[in-house]
Amino acid sequence: MDSHTRAERALGTVLGSAVGDALGAPFEFGPEGAFSARFPVPDHGGEMCGGGGWDPGEATDDTQMAVLVAESLLECGGLQLPDMFGRFRRWANSDPKDIGLQTEAVLTGGDPWDLAAALHFQTSQRGAGNGALMRAAPSSVYFAHAGRDATMNAARRIAALTHGDRAAWEGTAVFHELVRVALDGGDPLDAVAETLRSVHPDHRERYGVVLAPDWHPDRATEFNGAVWPCLASAVWALRTTSSYEDAVRAAIDLGGDTDTVAAVTGGLAGAVYGSGAIPERWSAALHVPLPGFGGRVLRAAELGELARRLDRQDD
Repeated sequence: MDSHTRAERALGTVLGSAVGDALGAPFEFGPEGAFSARFPVPDHGGEMCGGGGWDPGEATDDTQMAVLVAESLLECGGLQLPDMFGRFRRWANSDPKDIGLQTEAVLTGGDPWDLAAALHFQTSQRGAGNGALMRAAPSSVYFAHAGRDATMNAARRIAALTHGDRAAWEGTAVFHELVRVALDGGDPLDAVAETLRSVHPDHRERYGVVLAPDWHPDRATEFNGAVWPCLASAVWALRTTSSYEDAVRAAIDLGGDTDTVAAVTGGLAGAVYGSGAIPERWSAALHVPLPGFGGRVLRAAELGELARRLDRQDD
């Protein structure tokens, strides 16, 4: 992996997640193997096909919220949770095409930024979705310079804005740390065991099971819209393939919550293989609408600029 520069890996993380999201969106809630059934060989072409309400290359709420995370971090010069929550709320109230039920309830309920997720979790007891993990690529790049403890803690705080279950915080924290290792030129798969030692003790065993080398998505005990199998499926896809393209294909072929599993996989694989490994035929069509923000639509070039600034924020 040393052949990739840090800048290429940072761009790979941000762009790779967005591309995975847009690529997987048309296959959401579909059967296993649907992507490869339609596009049986790599380099097939036309994979950014759209469908299911999505235009070809259109990113979903996963990347839309990721952009809001990125712009809050950059414009505030760091983690300002009330600002980030405010951006989330503005977006959620602007009729986005897709928004998770849990996230929507927290952001549109009118509760203060520092209580909304906790109050929702108290009444619903449902807060372990993958909606915090899905948006974590930009923050994983931004905080990577700060080291393991700082990046994992930042991940937890951002996750807690919308998710009251610590399981969602810990899964997002693991993602942050695996990306940090990759950005530094290490192998995130080799870092799993060490990362687990920094997971909250109440959640360490469960994450240990799903992140183990012998785990397979068929062993998941929840739908992959939950944080545990979503993260675990991304790690599995990285472990069982040898390229960005193959990792993302494997993720989408799992079926279910394909946009988010592919977004998380794409972020990890992009951090490992660098931006040059992301097929241009996929990134060329990518576009990220931002409801509530003046009709803005970001494309790959704008995401690249965000990635550059996120990576170099402490220069």
